[in-house]
Amino acid sequence: MENESNPSITLITMDRAASCTIFTRSDGKEARFPLDPSPFEGTSVIARLDFSPALAALLATTLSGDQVLFEMPLEGVTDQLAERLVVYLDQNQWSLLSNAVHGAPKSSEPDRAAARRLREWVDQRRIVLPASAGHYYETGKRFSTDKRYDLGLTVLQYSRGWQMRDPLQVRRNELHDVFCHRLDRPGSVRNAPVFTLAPDALYSPTRWVGAELPSTFPNHFVFKPNALLAASVSIDAMLDTQRVEEGPDTGWTAESQRFSDWLDELDQDSQQKRRAIDIHLVKDLQQDLAEEAAAADVTEELFRRWGFRGWVRAIGESPAVGLFREMLHSRHLNKGTTWRPNDLTDMIYLSCAAGYADVVVCEKHMRDPLQHGLKRMGRSAPVYRRLTDAVAAIEEALEASSVPADPAQ
Repeated sequence: MENESNPSITLITMDRAASCTIFTRSDGKEARFPLDPSPFEGTSVIARLDFSPALAALLATTLSGDQVLFEMPLEGVTDQLAERLVVYLDQNQWSLLSNAVHGAPKSSEPDRAAARRLREWVDQRRIVLPASAGHYYETGKRFSTDKRYDLGLTVLQYSRGWQMRDPLQVRRNELHDVFCHRLDRPGSVRNAPVFTLAPDALYSPTRWVGAELPSTFPNHFVFKPNALLAASVSIDAMLDTQRVEEGPDTGWTAESQRFSDWLDELDQDSQQKRRAIDIHLVKDLQQDLAEEAAAADVTEELFRRWGFRGWVRAIGESPAVGLFREMLHSRHLNKGTTWRPNDLTDMIYLSCAAGYADVVVCEKHMRDPLQHGLKRMGRSAPVYRRLTDAVAAIEEALEASSVPADPAQ
């Protein structure tokens, strides 16, 4: 029984209209502090944020009255999946889901039924539908403000704070852990879950270091504020009314097209061409390989002795980057392949998802090389083209599993 002489904080509210932060105690008393300056930008649609420490949940309410519930990470707990199935949707599937949720005219009844089923399983804590940085970027660059809001709201409401770790960080973790195992140092592996509630997992430190509180604060006091900040920023950024501009052309599409065209004209068999593709890939990953080998305490002499074959083997033994390699092989070996600007994004995120998720749903032009790569690697993650087919498969998997619906939800 709670000690009434020592009341606890039960709710923390940031209210935009009242311009204050409200701390509510278990005895019903409140303390209000002004929001000065206001953290809400003019393009923000967030009206209110409510955080319940006891429930480990953040509720965001928009100016339109829509609500987004995020599960929050628990300190010291690395895996909060609790045996839930992980279903990764490519961006086109999120768009289809959004159309179904918001009653778009082009949405079919089977799609709307699939949307309702997925929401039911999410609410029952039987599946998670993680968002990725790719989803945030693809959603943010849509031209229609209304459609962008609907799509962003759908991603947030169905993902509930679950995210896929940045594939660039996943591949670094994979290479690091492979090197550790080669050195027979299993205790040094990172074991960072790919699907997580951890703050700032969407973007690796190589892209953005995130916001940090001063190191003078004990870790216990830093974790929750960082987690709240990351969750609040994710919601705010996804729903912001200002469109995200297209990024600069990195030249990757043109370079990939030149390489594919060169391979098409090369008078060599597929194995010889695979080696050429591996050389191309190792050149692209040379910094990652070198830095993660150093982080795993691989000596320079040993790293050089492993050489090209050893580096390719490390790549091939890794679920995500190994699958990315297989997708590269499949697409470059397919004569007449046309590369599109978004192909790199699709391949990096889908190879990471298929390396770890239980179900992946994506477009046909990516599903085929993904399935081919999974087969070559001896992996069996089911990949679907249609959301309705995926929902039927998920239902079968849930019926066959021991994961019951959560009666508390």
